Amino acid sequence: MGTKRVVVTGASSGIGAATVRLFRQRGWDVVGVARRADRLAALQAETGARVFTADLTRQADVDALRDFLASSGPVHALVNNAGGAVGLDTVEDSKVEDWAWMFEINVLAVKRVTSALLPLLRAAIRAEGGAADIVTVTSIAGHVAYLGGGGYNAAKFAAHALMEVLRLELNGEPIRVIEVAPGMVQTEEFGLVRFNGDAEKAAAAYAGVPNPLTAEDIAETIVSSVERPAHVNLDLIVIKPLAQAAPTRITREPLAPKN
Repeated sequence: MGTKRVVVTGASSGIGAATVRLFRQRGWDVVGVARRADRLAALQAETGARVFTADLTRQADVDALRDFLASSGPVHALVNNAGGAVGLDTVEDSKVEDWAWMFEINVLAVKRVTSALLPLLRAAIRAEGGAADIVTVTSIAGHVAYLGGGGYNAAKFAAHALMEVLRLELNGEPIRVIEVAPGMVQTEEFGLVRFNGDAEKAAAAYAGVPNPLTAEDIAETIVSSVERPAHVNLDLIVIKPLAQAAPTRITREPLAPKN
């Protein structure tokens, strides 16, 4: 069998871009998918990955991605990383439009891409043997609710349920379903999107926190889970910085033993 190929969504920045870089460093062929063509072009020039511009909330774009992949080689792994949050408003005061966007990108896009690429994953297994992988990046927000979580909690809980059901449905096939649920990860854009471009609010979320996770930490978790022996399935990986015990239990002081 030749070089394996992985598809990474949300590849234009943050965790997605870091995951593309690490897979390339490990010798994988990579197709990075995102909406922003300029960011993808820069990533392609840096890493040698192939790229595909698509808005995963549009079925036509997902169909075009499927057709591109089918015509350009096998697919051995999928990383559903595209996602995001908007606001910290209460359930009562939050906007339905914000909830709809969060469901589109965190849940329905995962469903669209997974449905489109499963036949390609199966085709690679039939042709080459071995196994395939579907990795979805959710969040601890999909496991523990918190004040202000509202639509993001609901969307990520749904994404977690989607992965649980998919694992049941694929039982008996050599396709691993892996969920990576990060806690506090400091990336350049997540907070800016959540707070509508307010850099001060975005930075305040991480103020004083000793060593929040980085995009590279999550990329390492994703790649290592895929590269484990094919019979080993890491169903759910919850990864938080040591300073974070729970979504709202975070120390903002240097870590030190108690007297």
